[in-house]
Amino acid sequence: MKTFKMLSFDLINEQGGVNIPIVDGIVINQENSRKSWILELFLSKEHQSTFEKLKDSDELFEVHVIISFPDNEPAPFQVKVSDIQAIGEKITVLLKGMIKTRRSKYAEALLHSLLSENLSSDELMARFKKGMRERPRLKES
Repeated sequence: MKTFKMLSFDLINEQGGVNIPIVDGIVINQENSRKSWILELFLSKEHQSTFEKLKDSDELFEVHVIISFPDNEPAPFQVKVSDIQAIGEKITVLLKGMIKTRRSKYAEALLHSLLSENLSSDELMARFKKGMRERPRLKES
């Protein structure tokens, strides 16, 4: 097993990502034949209902996590809520799932999308950097 520090956590939906501030978190690569991962979040109780709904649905959902270093690109995971526990005024949420394979052509698709917007050079560069960092969903062309 390998364990990594979680720095940032985003729930992904049709509109994009919703950042959920974490107090602390870890990501564990179980390095097993199923290629499964465990994500543990320590966060404010104000987010408990969100995770309770996800747990009750028993469906996979997508999250993006920045691991180890702030400049790392977000790692995409498909996960389910496995457990939620209250710890004082905070909760711990245990997610289990798999890392998603990145689309290898994301940078090209993002650039193509931005070029159609007739941006200035500086705007194009800023939006490209932001897009590579945040990885918004791109419209299928």
